[in-house]
Amino acid sequence: MDGLHIDHLSMRFDLPNGTHIQALQDVSIEIGKGELMSVLGPSGCGKTTLLNICAGFLAPTDGAVRMNGHTVRGPAPERGMVFQKGALFEWMSVRENVEFGPRMKGMAMAARNEICDQLLETVGLQDFGEKAVYELSGGMQQRVALARCLANDPDVILMDEPLGALDALTREKMQALVLKLWKKSGKTVILITHSVEEALLLGERLLVMAPRPGRIHKEYRLPFAEQGVNMDLRAVKKLDGFAETRDEILSMIWEMEEEIMGRTEGAA
Repeated sequence: MDGLHIDHLSMRFDLPNGTHIQALQDVSIEIGKGELMSVLGPSGCGKTTLLNICAGFLAPTDGAVRMNGHTVRGPAPERGMVFQKGALFEWMSVRENVEFGPRMKGMAMAARNEICDQLLETVGLQDFGEKAVYELSGGMQQRVALARCLANDPDVILMDEPLGALDALTREKMQALVLKLWKKSGKTVILITHSVEEALLLGERLLVMAPRPGRIHKEYRLPFAEQGVNMDLRAVKKLDGFAETRDEILSMIWEMEEEIMGRTEGAA
């Protein structure tokens, strides 16, 4: 049973005062091998919690995540994570960061060097391998984070707002790189974002989550990620259906935010 299967997943956080927060409620998703899925929703809808459970960082209250037929019970190399900020080893060089996973697996130096060279070229950092991480820009650091994740050859890449801290131009370039890496590698990718445009550009499938308790509100199947592999992303945004879908989702999320604000004001 290939792919990632999220089966009736719920997550509750118990608080010291005796109350609790129901972050996720009965979420079920089947994600096939090689799919690119974006997830968005209002703040506090459980997007990052869902991703952390898939990564094995959190154990769900109910339900399970199954990867290639076995239950996820903790982190594993088959699931790679790219964080909002690269979470790189700043005392290491770019090359040392990228080859860290293979080195921990005991891979021979020649094989590690070959993988590292290939990935640095893929992400456009072939001339920066000996640079220290702190010498790089934010966008370049995220390229290193992507290369480091791919060096472990995971089946699934989990991305938690990986482009959120970048300026607009760098973010656009990184979006194009994500599409290139997805198409070239054939990896399954799940990307969390707060940007509706980014979710449309980087999601064959797009899930909109409803506010707490987090659950799937609506799913879209979209052509824009596939089109963006070989097109300028600014041109993709002008294609038929892009603006209409963007406005529909923005209105949907705006209504959810209004609902959340109404609850907060009522509680006050």
